[in-house]
Amino acid sequence: MSSSTAVPGQSPIAETAPLSLCALEPHVPADRLVAEMVPPPRFDTVRFDTYVPDPDQPSQVEAVKVLSGFANGLGGAHATGVGKRKWFGRKAAPVAGPLGVYLDGGYGVGKTHLLASFWHATPAAPSLKAFGTFVELTNLVGALGFQQTVQTLSGHRLLCIDEFELDDPGDTVLVSSLLSRLAEAGVALAATSNTLPGKLGEGRFAAADFLREIQGLSSHFRPLRIDGEDYRHRGLPEAPAPYSDEQVTRAAYATEGASLDDFPSLLDHLARVHPSRYGALTDGIRAVCLTDVQPVPDQSTALRLVVLADRLYDREIPVLASGLPFDRLFSDEMLNGGYRKKYFRAISRLTALARDAKGLVAQ
Repeated sequence: MSSSTAVPGQSPIAETAPLSLCALEPHVPADRLVAEMVPPPRFDTVRFDTYVPDPDQPSQVEAVKVLSGFANGLGGAHATGVGKRKWFGRKAAPVAGPLGVYLDGGYGVGKTHLLASFWHATPAAPSLKAFGTFVELTNLVGALGFQQTVQTLSGHRLLCIDEFELDDPGDTVLVSSLLSRLAEAGVALAATSNTLPGKLGEGRFAAADFLREIQGLSSHFRPLRIDGEDYRHRGLPEAPAPYSDEQVTRAAYATEGASLDDFPSLLDHLARVHPSRYGALTDGIRAVCLTDVQPVPDQSTALRLVVLADRLYDREIPVLASGLPFDRLFSDEMLNGGYRKKYFRAISRLTALARDAKGLVAQ
């Protein structure tokens, strides 16, 4: 007979053995990987009319107008049919013309909101539209192979890429080659990007940098500047104090759908699961409980953890932990290196999820 435990803000639930992420090795078919390339749950309901432009920034109003027209212009097109290049109410453009739009703006101006709104507004079946981060796109190529990815996405009408990353030259060339092939097939493109590794404090990437870095692909993008007050991440967010192993374990047993894992073991397990499957790893998980959080030992492990943090954040899954606070996960060398933008983002997201998990602990 099971006992029940009252959790603040929740109804009493029966104590059950928690799940273990380390026991899961999801096998995700290729069609699911592509089908899941949609805006994350926290952007399910965003639309152009839910974007509130700053009245002092006319470029934000203009961005909504241009993107809305862009989306409407795709309505009569088909990725492999006649009229596929009719955008912005114009007649079919020559092949050399822009096939995409790049949203150029700093932190906090709503680029992802606008990108997701554009995806939602494009009048095409979800199966003909894809939305993902740069990392998700590279993971898709890793899982399917380059040629199959080209073949799979070439039938789409639209591909949206959030947080285009240029800190790995190999990945930049890979994705640029992929997008060139898709542009040749008539797939519309839209992208945002992060800052260059050496410009983290500046809060914006700038279209000139983006277009230069992607070289031959630049002709396919029309830059769209979105001005606004930069939300500059000049320091690490303060993470909540960690709980004890006992508190975390008890919360895991008291929370339906929670997982419970030793942090070092989870890091080892992530090395055995392809990053493209980290989303599936969290299927059905309502809370992640971790004991013995320690500094991440090396960069390969750190980059895998970044991907997991993104998937947990996208799915709004709270994270309860013991050990070190999340702002001490990465070494000073990592935070000062070329991938520091990713590490700052992971700390910020895990910290937010740690705050969301406070209600899981009985006071």
